[in-house]
Formats: sequence, structure tokens, C-alpha cells
Amino acid sequence: MKIGIVCYPTYGGSGVVATELGKALAATDRYEVHFITYDQPTRLDFFNKNLFYHKVDIRTYPLFKYPPYELALASSMVQVVKNEQLDLLHVHYAIPHASAAFMAKQILKAQGIDIPVVTTLHGTDITLVGKDETFEPVVSFSINQSDGVTAVSESLKQQTLEYFDIQSSTDIKVVPNFIDLDRFKRQKKDHFKKAICPNGEKLLIHISNMRKVKRASDVIKVFAKVRKEIPCKLLMVGDGPERTHLEETCYDIGACHDVRFLGKLDTIEEVLSVADLFIMPSAKESFGLAALEAMACEVPVISSNVGGLPELNIQGVTGFMSDVGDVDDMARNTIHILQDEHLPTFKANARKRAEDFSLENIRPLYEEVYEQVLKK
Repeated sequence: MKIGIVCYPTYGGSGVVATELGKALAATDRYEVHFITYDQPTRLDFFNKNLFYHKVDIRTYPLFKYPPYELALASSMVQVVKNEQLDLLHVHYAIPHASAAFMAKQILKAQGIDIPVVTTLHGTDITLVGKDETFEPVVSFSINQSDGVTAVSESLKQQTLEYFDIQSSTDIKVVPNFIDLDRFKRQKKDHFKKAICPNGEKLLIHISNMRKVKRASDVIKVFAKVRKEIPCKLLMVGDGPERTHLEETCYDIGACHDVRFLGKLDTIEEVLSVADLFIMPSAKESFGLAALEAMACEVPVISSNVGGLPELNIQGVTGFMSDVGDVDDMARNTIHILQDEHLPTFKANARKRAEDFSLENIRPLYEEVYEQVLKK
């Protein structure tokens, strides 16, 4: 089967999942996968005979204030489908990929080519951008016109049905995010841990794009409370608009020597391998891929109880969940987990839970969707 995958090629969860799915499909030798996007996906970093990348040609014209990306993307889809004789398009993130796919589908239909489209909803395309009244009609239409629709959590599915005018005939299937357990596993990095925590301190970690919705400032607040009870250090991984404010906050509370900002990292699994606890206090989180990656590396999770997180983080087993903004409760739960008599059990439970979301378990669910769509 020849599949075209459309995604954002950045560090965001939708791009990561799309790229890892394409790589996994290509590795089976049953699929030929063609990525169609404006830049090479971040994790498309190795050669495989069944993997191809097609760059969307975005041109600027004096007539347009903004480059017409959706038109360029639709044209690229048409060209790749025809030239590579694709069997199916799988678009990740509703805006503008699903609407561009509909346009490409209609152009191809006029030329006697019927190409089915599967749309995967990831989160902010529904909960943030998609809710904007400017985009709502287009998002609803694009979802309803897709031949197959998946969502990464039951919570996101329900939000989609609540926010948009979804036809009863449109069946949204929940296919959760997945993890490559061969890559994301605890590695022996004792020298790294010793360098950060020379006196045996516990190590907390937060990974995000540091937007306000991630509430990374709550991580600093939790850390400030925990370090009064337990010697610990904090790693802040990622970059974004809130980073400067977060660094200033660390100076304000006198914790600048115990908090390290590492920026964006490609080898997240290495730094997770030395962490004792992961903090995700997000205001919105449709699934929580970063938390799953932490759990796979035997790192228990302190999180908010929003979106898809309750479907991933098991209360009192793999970690704890608190109401958004309740840093006191998060700090109490963090202190509980970090106790030497509790930490090994939470670590083992986190890894065991992550195994439920293995690539081997989730990839067949996407393959079932493909087969069902092609049979229509």
C-alpha cells in the first residue's frame, strides 16, 4: 500500500506521531510512505527504501500578503498522488491539512482518480484553533468529508463532537498515541546523573514548548515547595515564549543554581533516563505524549487531570493527577512519590503502563482504519 502522510514537520506531538507512524509502517515492508510537508520532519532522520519526502513548494507573490500555503499543499498532494500512484492520504492535524486534502481529493476526482482521506485529530487543532469561529465551519466540513477520522483520546473525540457540527454518519475512532519502547527505555547514564546531582539529589524534569497552556510556571512553583522538604534539582527541556519569564522566576526564588534550562533536545530519552519524576501541569492536554515518553523511561508523572491525561496517568499507580493550578497538591504528591520506599514501585508501574501504548499495539489500529476506508 502506498500512503501519503501530511503533517507539521516540527517538534509538536502531531508531527512526532505522524513521522514515527510513517517510519513504523515503512519498516514492515508492506507500505511505501510518502511525507508531504514544507520541511523535512524532525524525526525523519534515517534512510529506508520505503520512505520518501516531498517538499511543498511555497512561493510568495506581491499580490498576497501571506503565502497561500493551503493551495500549495493541495497542489503538492495532487502531484504526489498522481506521480507516485498513492492509495490513500493520511493527514495529521485538521487545520489546514484536512481542508487541503478535500481540495486535492476533488481535483483528483475530476481527473478520474479517487483517493481516500484519513484525518487524525491531535489536540489544539480542535481545542484551541478549531474552536475559533473563523475556522469552525471549515473544520466541521473537512472532518465530515474525510473518509476516516481518528482522535488520539476519548476526551478529544468527545470535545470534537461537542464543539463541531459532526454528522452522525462520521465515525470518529479513538487511536491513542504510541511509543517506541526500543528507543524510549531507561538507559544507564549514571555519569550524567552524577554531574547534575552530585550529592544524590532527586531529579525532576519538565518537557514542553513552554507556551502558557503548558503552565510551566507551575513546575517552578512545585519545585520550590518540594526542595524545602527533599534535596532535588530540576531540568526544564524545550523552548518557547515563556522561557525568559521562567528563568527570571528561578532567579526570583533563589533557585537558579538548582534549575537547568536545556533547550530543545533530539535525544529526549537520554535525559529522561536520569530523571526521577516528570511534571506536566498543563491547562489542556489532549493526550500527553511527553508524559508517555517519560513513563516508558520509568519516570512517574505528576500531572493535571485534564483532557486525555486521565486515560494515560493512573492515579496513585503511575503517578498522581491534580486540578489545574493546584500546586500545593502537586507538591504533596511529588514528595510522596520521591520517598525511597515509594519511588521504585512508581517507576516500575510507569514502564508497565507505557507498554500498553507500544508501537506494536497501536500500529495495527491505524492499519485497520486504512483497510476499512479502502473497502468503502
